[in-house]
Amino acid sequence: MARTGLGKAVSLAREIAEGVLAPRAAAVDAEQRWPQEGVSALQSRLGGLVVPESCGGMGHGLLAVAQVGEATGRACASTSICFGMHLVASAVIAAKASDQQQERYLVPIAAGEHLTTLALSEPATGGEFWLPQTRMERGGADRLRLSGTKSFVTNAGHADSYVVSTVAADPGTPPGQFSCTVVDVDTPNLVWGAPWQGFGMRGNASRSLELRDVMIPRSHLLGEEGDEIWYVFNVVAPYFLLAMAGTYLGVAAAALEEARRHLLRRRHAYSNRSLASQPIVQHRLGTMWARVERTRRLIYHAAAEAETGGAEALAGLASSKAEVAEAAEAVINDALSLVGGVGYSDNSPLHRLLRDARAAHVMSPVTDVLRIWTGRALLDQPLLGE
Repeated sequence: MARTGLGKAVSLAREIAEGVLAPRAAAVDAEQRWPQEGVSALQSRLGGLVVPESCGGMGHGLLAVAQVGEATGRACASTSICFGMHLVASAVIAAKASDQQQERYLVPIAAGEHLTTLALSEPATGGEFWLPQTRMERGGADRLRLSGTKSFVTNAGHADSYVVSTVAADPGTPPGQFSCTVVDVDTPNLVWGAPWQGFGMRGNASRSLELRDVMIPRSHLLGEEGDEIWYVFNVVAPYFLLAMAGTYLGVAAAALEEARRHLLRRRHAYSNRSLASQPIVQHRLGTMWARVERTRRLIYHAAAEAETGGAEALAGLASSKAEVAEAAEAVINDALSLVGGVGYSDNSPLHRLLRDARAAHVMSPVTDVLRIWTGRALLDQPLLGE
């Protein structure tokens, strides 16, 4: 994959979003199907967005993830999250990749030939995905054995590999020795749960994954044993938060545009006056625009701060997902009020956008946790408490 500038990458994302994602978004939602066409189109052109140039990737970072996420989120939130999780997992693999991992994963990811994703959340720990219960034991000189259950795995069964978090179970290992590994989809003893039946985000193929004494080569360990917390808070959290923030910013922007188009084309039958000429409508739409725009600026500022190690990086990253979750919900509700009964019908894009947007509060880290993290960052307190 040749080097592509950020502007060109975002333009590509918009082109794919408009030509591939948008025409299929309603069907992906209605049929609750994984968006094969959209993910494949993004993967083939932008799959190596965050992969280092030395491995054939584009070498971009957090700002690119947010901007591409906004472009794809405008068209189809499910597809956007599916691709976003590929980007997050790619960044995790790239962070401390060995030469073998570069060749096995990063080179084909950059070539658009390998889709990856995360498998971190678990039923027992809920939103605290950084505290895995999945166990990792030595299964021989060069083998590792994994046992446990993951939940809400996006791209479940469709990705070629999964970044899995574990806790060491060997005797004598210090408590809290968490690690990350890569597990290939064709590894024996991976058992998938039932298909996803969601209120929104219905195309993301989010399923549970049971690892029944899964054996993997030791070379699939990411970094060193005990590096999982480093990965989670230095790579997973920043990329994950901005992938989601970008997606839901796109959802909010789509709702704003849906309301604007409606107001421009509708007229009163008796007066023949356009709805757009009404001051109250102008006021409401102007307020909605400002909310979307200030949220966009927060997200992009947070990305820039995080990329340069700025002092406001942590507060900005945490606030980005929290703010966009509230902004998307509020803007879509206002759009529904402006559009009226037409928007309230179950075949309206706003119907889908509202259901998709509600997931922003549910997907970990949840909004309340992010507000606490922001406060702790501002008060120089430990992120996870004492």
